[in-house]
Formats: sequence, C-alpha cells, structure tokens
Amino acid sequence: MRALVRPVYIGLIALRYGLDGLLLDSLRRPKLTLLSRILATGRKLDAPRGERLREALEKLGPIFVKFGQMLSTRRDLLPTDVADELARLQDRVPPFASDTSIRLVEKALGKSIDQVFRQFDAEPVASASIAQVHFAVLHDGREVAVKVLRPGMLNVIDDDLALMRTLAAWVERLWADGKRLKPREVVAEFDKYLHDELDLVREAANAAQLRRNMDGLNLVLVPEMIWDYCTPTVMVMERMKGVPISQMQRLREAGVDIKRLARDGVTIFFTQVFRDGFFHADMHPGNIQVSLDPATFGRYIALDFGIIGTLTEVDKDYLAQNFIAFFRRDYKRVAELHIESGWVPASTRVDELEGAVRTVCEPYFDRPLKEISLGQVLLRLFQISRRFNVEIQPQLVLLQKTLLNVEGLGRQLDPELDLWSTAKPFLERWMQEQVGWRGLLDRFKREAPRYAKLLPELPRLVHHNLESGSLDLRRDLYAILAEQKRTNRILSGIAWVALGFFLGLMAAQLMLRLQAAGVL
Repeated sequence: MRALVRPVYIGLIALRYGLDGLLLDSLRRPKLTLLSRILATGRKLDAPRGERLREALEKLGPIFVKFGQMLSTRRDLLPTDVADELARLQDRVPPFASDTSIRLVEKALGKSIDQVFRQFDAEPVASASIAQVHFAVLHDGREVAVKVLRPGMLNVIDDDLALMRTLAAWVERLWADGKRLKPREVVAEFDKYLHDELDLVREAANAAQLRRNMDGLNLVLVPEMIWDYCTPTVMVMERMKGVPISQMQRLREAGVDIKRLARDGVTIFFTQVFRDGFFHADMHPGNIQVSLDPATFGRYIALDFGIIGTLTEVDKDYLAQNFIAFFRRDYKRVAELHIESGWVPASTRVDELEGAVRTVCEPYFDRPLKEISLGQVLLRLFQISRRFNVEIQPQLVLLQKTLLNVEGLGRQLDPELDLWSTAKPFLERWMQEQVGWRGLLDRFKREAPRYAKLLPELPRLVHHNLESGSLDLRRDLYAILAEQKRTNRILSGIAWVALGFFLGLMAAQLMLRLQAAGVL
C-alpha cells in the first residue's frame, strides 16, 4: 500500500507548491510553458520558486530535506536563487519515544541499559532526521553522549530513493539540460551519502581519524570514541561540554577572543584540507561549540562526523595552484589547470577558457582582499562548467560548500577577517612541500622503510641482474654470430654462382670469336 500512497502524496505536494510548473518551465518548450500556466490556474503560487521548492521538500519529510541539503551544495547544477533557498533547509524532526531509544540501545549492545550505564537520560538532547542523542554516565564515571539511529530508517530511505531514481530518469529524458546535469548520478551520490550516515561505526572511525590528525594543533577538540559500545546503529562517545558558537554574546561575556576564534577556525579548516586532505564537511554552527573549561578555554569543539571530505594529492595540487594563479590574475594558468586535470575536454582552446575565467573572476579584484570569498571564487570557477562541459568532482563540490560555511562563520565572528592572509601560508607551504627540497626530503622519509628493506638485498640483486644480463648478452652474441655465418654461406653461394655464370659467358664469347676467325 505504501508503494502506492507515497507517490500519490508526493504528487499532491508537487501540485500544491507548483513544482509541476517549475519542471515544465525548465523544459524550455513554449507549449509546455503554456500548459504550466493553465495548470497553475486557481493555485496561489506567488512565492519565489526556490522558496516553494524548499517548503515542498520540508513537507515531504526528512529524506527529501536531506536531499535538498545535499543538492544545495551542487551550485554548479542549480540557479543561484534555488541553491540559496535550499541551503536554508533544516532538520526539524520530533524525537522518537524514549522507551524505543532504550530498546534500540539494548538490542545493539546486547546488554541492558543498567549493565552499560550508571545513568541514562531518557530525554534526548538533540534530534535530527537520521538519529538522536542522549547523555549518559558509564559505570567508571565517564560522561558520554549516546547517538541512536532512528528505527526503520533503512526501509524509508530505500523506498524514497527508488522514487527519486524514477523521477531522475524522467528528468534526464525530458529536461533540456538533463543529460549534462546527470540527475541519476546525483541521486546515486545522495544514496551513498545517506547510507554512509546510517553506519555509525563509519562516523566513529571518521571522528577517530580527525582526532588523531588534530592532536597537537591545540585549536580543536574532537570527542573520543568508546569503541566497546560503538555499533552500526548506536555510537557512544565522550561527552563534550561547550557553548554553541552561535551564542556569541555568551562567549564574549565569558571572555573568549572572538577575532582569534575566527582566525583559528580558518586555520583548522586549511590544516585539514592542505595538510591532511581529510576535513570535516558539515561545519555549520549546529555542529560547532566553544570550550569554556579553563584547561581548553577558547578551543573549538567539533561534533557530528557523518560527512567527511577527502582530497588526493592531485586534488590539493589543483586547488593550491588554482587559488595562487587566481590571486596572481594568471587566468591562462587557471585555464591550463582545468585542461591538465582532464575535467575539460582536451580539445578545448586555452584562450577561450582563459577569457571565460577572466570574465567571472576579474570583478573580484575591485575589492580589498579581505572582502574576496575563496568559496565564491571556487564556485565561479565551477560555473564555467555549463559552457565548457567541466566534469566537477564531488569531493571538490563538498569542499566548496564547506569553505562557504567556514567563510560565513568566520565573517560572522569577525567581519574584518582576511581569509586570504590565513590561507596563503598553507598554499605556499604545500607547494614548497611538493616541488622544493622539503618535499624531496619528505618523500625520501616516506620511502625510507622500503629502501631499508632493499639495501641488504642490493648486492645480490645487482649480481643476479649482471649475471642474467651477461647470459643474455652471450646468448644474443651467439645468435648474431650464427646468423652472420648463415648469411656468409648464402653470400658465398651467390658469389660462386655469379662467378660460374660470368666464366660461362666469357667462354661462350671466346668460342664465338674463334669460330668467326675460322679457327674452329
């Protein structure tokens, strides 16, 4: 029954908010546009299209809200007004019953609540579309937070994803830009994104890696995972105590240096990106707190590690060179980087792409550096995709979305924040590590264990190769000599035949002359 009721409900919501008209208008066919106007008769559709789409997704439930949030990061695919509106989507989901939460924890851990916890707060402290969080205390006195996955989420997600795949197939078939925008691939990306969030062991592993990476930086705190009590549906971690970063007045009253906090946030992000290539990709204010504990006063507290971005050395090289080339106004180099990366067809003319990059980037240089948004720069570079068929990589889209979050948060804390002055040292240091002496030494250090293993074997390997080489050389020489002897025999045979033929001719000519002279 659900398989029938759900599509009907989605259709009614689409009609109520005029999504049918948005789709028909986007097809850019006059007859269909006229049809959308007729269908809109009698419906109040005065609100902007982005707002109507956002409200429809909120009505359709948490899975569609998540999809809208993910889609808002794909600004290379969406009009700006729609992307901005979708970015406002928030998870407003009532908590599920406390007894259900306790039952799920006991089932996942295989023990009763009293066996695991000295105290378990039945009332959740946070509730979202995927999970909710309870505070608890272990028997050894450690205060912890318990994250519990919502029951029945997998079935709900699979049903809605099946509908999204069907809708994506229709959009690809009917929409003028359907094939270029690859809606089925976007849904597949969302599928992976959701199923990753549904595995709390994966989230715990992400947190552990980030905690290890940030150890020693003394700028951010990441909760420790209690691995004995981490399962795919329940995650137990160290409880973090801090003030939400959005409560700036409270932070100021506590004596936190807000401007330094803004700079530290940028430093943390660029360290994760250009040093580690492993970054927290959901850094909105709801996932960030600030510690007021005297031992860690003023440090960030990171929460929720379901969405993590990773970058390869190639990605980091591309980003660093693009940013540096941009701020040097070297648009030709930006164009060359797009072609060298393979994201633009190799047949693309450098001068044409250079002109397009100049057109979208040059207006920024009428502003002071502190007013230039690196996230917007990256976004503008991605927008060239519509003309030049750039294949935007998902990890870079995630980075661009996170960078916009970081910039927004940083400038909310300090409107005078000069992001470039903080980013530039990371970019330059990374480039030096790649092409300078430091990079060469680092590569030697990374390869040292392999060298240490090979060095004792080197004399034997050299001797073996020389021996194999000398045997091969002798074998080749014998083959050459044999071939030369065969060739000599053939040439000798040919020479004797030629000599015999020549002598025969001479004898015949002598006999003819003697006969003519009357001797014979």
